[in-house]
Amino acid sequence: MFRPDNIPPESTNGGLHLVFQKGELISDMRSPDVCLIPDQQLVSSRWPVLRRQFLGYWHDRSCYAVEIDAAEHLDPMQYQKGSLYLILGRVDEQVFAMAGRALQLLAWEQDHQFCGRCGAEMRLDEQERAMRCAPCRTVMYPRIAPCIIVLVTRGEELLLANSPNFRGPMYSTLAGFIEAGESAEETLVREVREEVGLEVCNLRYFRSQSWPFPNQLMLGYFADYDSGEIVCDPAEISDAQWFHYSNLPSIPPPTSISGQLIHHYINNLRE
Repeated sequence: MFRPDNIPPESTNGGLHLVFQKGELISDMRSPDVCLIPDQQLVSSRWPVLRRQFLGYWHDRSCYAVEIDAAEHLDPMQYQKGSLYLILGRVDEQVFAMAGRALQLLAWEQDHQFCGRCGAEMRLDEQERAMRCAPCRTVMYPRIAPCIIVLVTRGEELLLANSPNFRGPMYSTLAGFIEAGESAEETLVREVREEVGLEVCNLRYFRSQSWPFPNQLMLGYFADYDSGEIVCDPAEISDAQWFHYSNLPSIPPPTSISGQLIHHYINNLRE
């Protein structure tokens, strides 16, 4: 079980590390824990550490996000490097969430090395998760981009869409970023209208999920079809269709909130 925390222990001894190089996660193919690299192994590898962020505790062992030098050579017979998509569905859901937290914190620290107001060097705060500028007292907290993600339904039919950005022929639920001044519900109605030309009603909140691609907080909803015909925005959607729950295309894994929305709705229909 993962327990987030902001105050690190005095020593990293016995800790676990999620190691990144140029934004890609390093996995140990010889280890059953895949991406959780023990402190002793990190030390013996002699990888030059550029950044380290304390994440919290995994089963009472301290966990850290680590970025190593981009020029460091990795043994291809032991280590694999890639995006977090490579471990999606392959590791425990909490491990995936912890890896997402690690990637976001390292990127946040790298992007805020200098103050955007006065240009002075910023420092990590020792008491809270923040970057502080001493000269002008600017404080920068980790960035989170709130988004809605919605499963639109019409009885036993589910509206699923394929995006030009998807890898392969997968169909998923609709999603979009919340804009300044909008509520999540207003965003939902607007995004469905803009992406597929439909009107929806009876919005129901489901649950949320942190989604590190790159730093979203996904707010999951169900919505009923109200009116309209499917007209896809080609910049966002390459295809959208109504699918009967018994005959679905390739969909996201249940570790993603999109997959959870779909499976939850189908289970309720079957019951």
